[in-house]
Amino acid sequence: MGKITGFMEIERQEPQSQPPAERIRSYHEFTLPLTEAEVSRQGARCMDCGIPFCQTGCPVNNIIPDWNDLVYRGYWKEALDSLHSTNNFPEFTGRICPAPCEAACVLNINNDAVTIKNIEHTIIDKGWEEGWVAPQIAPVKTGKRVAVVGSGPSGLAAAQQLARAGHAVVLFEKNDRIGGLLRYGIPDFKMEKHLIDRRMHQMQAEGVEFRTGQHVGVTLQAQALLAEFDALVLTGGSEHPRDLPVPGRELAGVHFAMSFLPQQNRRNAGDDVPDQIMATGKHVVVIGGGDTGSDCVGTSIRQGAASVTQFELMPRPPEKENKPLVWPNYPMKLRTSSSQEEGCNRDWSVATKAFKGSDGRVEKLSAIRLEWKKGADGQMTMAEIPGSEFEIKADLVLLAMGYLHPVHAGLLEQLGVAFDNRGNVQANTDQYQTSVPKVFAAGDMRRGQSLVVWAIREGRQVARAVDEFLMGRSDLPR
Repeated sequence: MGKITGFMEIERQEPQSQPPAERIRSYHEFTLPLTEAEVSRQGARCMDCGIPFCQTGCPVNNIIPDWNDLVYRGYWKEALDSLHSTNNFPEFTGRICPAPCEAACVLNINNDAVTIKNIEHTIIDKGWEEGWVAPQIAPVKTGKRVAVVGSGPSGLAAAQQLARAGHAVVLFEKNDRIGGLLRYGIPDFKMEKHLIDRRMHQMQAEGVEFRTGQHVGVTLQAQALLAEFDALVLTGGSEHPRDLPVPGRELAGVHFAMSFLPQQNRRNAGDDVPDQIMATGKHVVVIGGGDTGSDCVGTSIRQGAASVTQFELMPRPPEKENKPLVWPNYPMKLRTSSSQEEGCNRDWSVATKAFKGSDGRVEKLSAIRLEWKKGADGQMTMAEIPGSEFEIKADLVLLAMGYLHPVHAGLLEQLGVAFDNRGNVQANTDQYQTSVPKVFAAGDMRRGQSLVVWAIREGRQVARAVDEFLMGRSDLPR
């Protein structure tokens, strides 16, 4: 715990950000950090709550009260050790995790939660600055070889843990750079990519071999990996997007979000991107109200869009949650992202009916408003409101409606793994083994699209499962 009376004496203090008019001129991170003294005071707000629900709210089960207390007392290196004991990459989660731990904070019942996410962010940033983050090289090698396919957070966590257990790990990535969705899905203004590169150098020193441009199942046959390695871990993403099959879908200017976002990240990295999808001077409509849609909003604004409108099929959430009803679960309530703050028209309960245009290009979007009602079975159902049809100018439409399951063609079909009823690779959370011997699956490929913190959790757990499979026992944590 922190200071015994800290939560009564100290108010929650959030880090500030650059003003929207200033930050939209670049793709750099724009959060202004608090001082170490200020962060220590925030750690003092952590109270002796008896049962720390924050730990169960956190998918990697971070030992949050311990490092809050250590930060309060000025033991930053010890706080880093505690943080790293459960989370391989707190610099990722400290930036892009939605912080379900804070929703579960006991102080959140009738007060403002502890600033857990910012404390985590500060601990790891200080750790790198002080040189405390160093390779953890296995003292003994096992002679076992493991292939990990997919270098997102789940694959990175699995590869690092397995290397630290003494296995020879080769991580395969279809793109030209390591990082998966962290690299090409998350905009740089939310997380700059030198953070990934820094971890790569640490992992290479620990023995992980990275092979980029290797699209397993396309340019490299899956069976070749089964023949060469003692275990194969599938940690690719959930990349089959939800489409919108309405009239005019074929018009130029209607794109999936993940056709749009990676191009700007590549441009930021110095790549030449021919025929880049650009929002400059265009009226942009983003369909989908989640994080990916928000990322499309922020990127479009930075590209100089004439206007940005974001549609959500579901009804507008309440301004505040009913805490006695939902705590400690992550609540459904109205949230405004930093990108939406920068200039975005948001609208809820809207269904797109058609895209219209001329000369093969989209020019407008036709939509209708919806009414949502709870049925006798308790399920919400929607109905179109007669006479509520409207049109909006749209030169660029970005579809950000989520992902259905991993791509089956190629790798998964070649391996012949079984799928669950949602189309994800079937594997439990004990052994993480698929229906194919010595093939394991974790992260979005197994559970469907989810949070970076869930990906890290599953990467760590599948590493332990693989270690047990290869050695008969494991000292790796779950």
